[in-house]
Amino acid sequence: MALRKISKLVGGAVQYDGAGVKLVRVVGRNDIEDFDPFLLLDAFDSDNPDDYTKGFPWHPHRGIETVTYLIHGDIEHGDSLGNKGSIADGCCQWMTAGSGIIHQEMPQAVERILGAQLWINLPRKDKLTEPAYRDITADMVPVSAEEPGEVRIISGSYKGTAGPVTGDYVKTLYLDVSLKPDARWQLETDPESTLFCYLVQGSARFDEESDPVPSHRAVLMGSGDTLSVRASADGVRFLLIAGRPLKEPVAWGGPIVMNTREELSRAFKELDEGTFIKG
Repeated sequence: MALRKISKLVGGAVQYDGAGVKLVRVVGRNDIEDFDPFLLLDAFDSDNPDDYTKGFPWHPHRGIETVTYLIHGDIEHGDSLGNKGSIADGCCQWMTAGSGIIHQEMPQAVERILGAQLWINLPRKDKLTEPAYRDITADMVPVSAEEPGEVRIISGSYKGTAGPVTGDYVKTLYLDVSLKPDARWQLETDPESTLFCYLVQGSARFDEESDPVPSHRAVLMGSGDTLSVRASADGVRFLLIAGRPLKEPVAWGGPIVMNTREELSRAFKELDEGTFIKG
């Protein structure tokens, strides 16, 4: 057993995106190489509707997948494929932008919005795959109750139980883990995967040689085949995300992520000419 140790700790910075949504960009452009295949993690946690109800009006994406997971909240959405609906408490929307999609995400006023949006890079060979939506409702997410706490399986497999998706292009393990005060939890992990955790509430030790990691931080774990977490006295809830790196060049322009600057230019040219949406 080779325990993973902390490789990097990031806290991100408050930003305003969309039409003026206040969020924390925990993982972003400066972290591309370390967090590969994950490009971005935006976290939102607010009890003030003014922070988020301006929403994300119609905007394009190409070359990535976006995974929006809400612990609490309500986000109405629609897209250029004709899909529409809402993401509610405990629900997840897994969107494959592929060759191109235009959509909007409009958070509704609620008591508290709490969740995160993850961007997963698509491999070069799948950048222009057919766009698709997967709406994952709370009742579709298996919950493993055990002595240290409970684990919700959003994607991938945990102790033989499969989540509703696995990731068609990048096999992704995505768990929502809640641990009781002072509880210890271990997970065997793919030693070739990039693995990080975002702490939603509470604090925990991810490395016996390091101080406890506080809430609203992301901890990138180093090499190894086992993750060991010990919750602090206040318990902890964190999102665990893991997948094998692509190790491909990244050309990033706003909501579009390709492999070359030429591909980016082509995408924005198609947006200007009205030929962005395929099929």
